[in-house]
Amino acid sequence: MKLRSSGRGRRYSALRGVVEAAQAVAYVGAWPARLFDRLRPPRLEVVTHRLPAGRGGRPALRVAFASDLHIGPITSPALLDAAFAQLAAWAPDVLILGGDYVFLEATPAVGARLEALVGRVAAPTKLAVLGNHDLWTDHGVIETALERGGARVLVNEGLRLPAPHDDVAVVGLDDPWSGAPDAERAFADPDVTSAAVRIAAVHAPEGQPHVSGRGAALMLCGHTHGGQIATPRGPIIVHGPLGHRWPAGLYQIDDLAMFVSRGLGTVELPLRLFAPPDVALFTIS
Repeated sequence: MKLRSSGRGRRYSALRGVVEAAQAVAYVGAWPARLFDRLRPPRLEVVTHRLPAGRGGRPALRVAFASDLHIGPITSPALLDAAFAQLAAWAPDVLILGGDYVFLEATPAVGARLEALVGRVAAPTKLAVLGNHDLWTDHGVIETALERGGARVLVNEGLRLPAPHDDVAVVGLDDPWSGAPDAERAFADPDVTSAAVRIAAVHAPEGQPHVSGRGAALMLCGHTHGGQIATPRGPIIVHGPLGHRWPAGLYQIDDLAMFVSRGLGTVELPLRLFAPPDVALFTIS
């Protein structure tokens, strides 16, 4: 049993350590994930949006986004396979991954699974940010797996895309809940300041105050799971004040379009209700 974070993440309590130890016992052998794969086919919502960004006649940029894989004992392997098959079928110019790749511990098996999934998407550019669950475990395993799958991990830094999309920069921020986001540093990169279009990626909606006002056209995040367990009228519980305000979907906040994914995997309980997992494709012109 661990009573504090085994990674660099903050806000890991002793109570969380006790709960995770109990969950590791309760879900031994990953029986919930295996059971759900047998009982029902994976349900995946496919989200598409078009975003006019005044790119002056350049070829449209196709950005695929997925978040919250939560590889572990209660997330359906078949669902993750279906999600990454969809991401690969889109043949995006950029794949962005929004963090929380693990539930419980980042073992070598989790790393191998993550590497294989990310490697299935043959995008010219693959980028990733980290989430709170990643920073509470051995995030080095996760970062290595992402890199071996072809994805560059962005921690408070920006990246200019290659031609013909070199008018676009992507900024990746550290997790706003358990990490140390530094938007001042990330957005100050010359490759970012000179870009006509800026896209921000951060794990949670709580990153919005760090991104707004810095010229970003789009912010991509997850974390909320859309409540994971909801009613037809909306989520029951969403952690975080901004997650509660913006639980899932596309929101326009002044000049910033912010997309909050419900993610793919589950945590705590092996159940989703009225909060289907999703992947998204943005076409930016």
